[in-house]
Amino acid sequence: MKRFSLTLLVGLFLFSTTLVSAQSKKKSGGGGSGYSTGIGLRGGGWSSGLTIKHFMSGKNNVAFEALVTTEYKARGGRLTLLGEKHKAIPDVKGLQFYYGAGFHLGAYQGRYYFTDARYYRYHKKKDVYVLYDYRYDDATYVAFGADLILGIEYKMEDLPFVVGVDYKPFFEVFHGYTGFYNDAAVSLRYTF
Repeated sequence: MKRFSLTLLVGLFLFSTTLVSAQSKKKSGGGGSGYSTGIGLRGGGWSSGLTIKHFMSGKNNVAFEALVTTEYKARGGRLTLLGEKHKAIPDVKGLQFYYGAGFHLGAYQGRYYFTDARYYRYHKKKDVYVLYDYRYDDATYVAFGADLILGIEYKMEDLPFVVGVDYKPFFEVFHGYTGFYNDAAVSLRYTF
């Protein structure tokens, strides 16, 4: 997987440098973002996959981002749709701060469970051990939830690439369980 990712990145770099030298410079759409659409990879602590970001026409710097990701240990995937507002950072050309919200829908086959013994002390001076026994389940479950995103990205001036770092907390409902999770990632997108 690492070799494939490296080969893909090198291929994208060579392809983009050829395009940059062949094309004349012209202003891109997306308000002040420097590009109108970006497609690439997103690698994070919780999940990784593909990212597509497209700016709406006009000067308002609003973008829609779609993430198609998979978690490392869960067998399945997730589609996340986000609306984002971008703001240029003064004095640094190509650098933008952005924030937004959205939702996701996914399906996972199985879940990794574990045995967890925790010690609890109740207010009546009674000590109790509680044992949670979890196991591996091979059924397919649907997960859905709400997402927030906060990030910063840099559009390279002479190359058609955007590098970004984001923090994306999300709330999820999964097979009757609810949880709040934190995800952070680095993205590299080819822009056009």
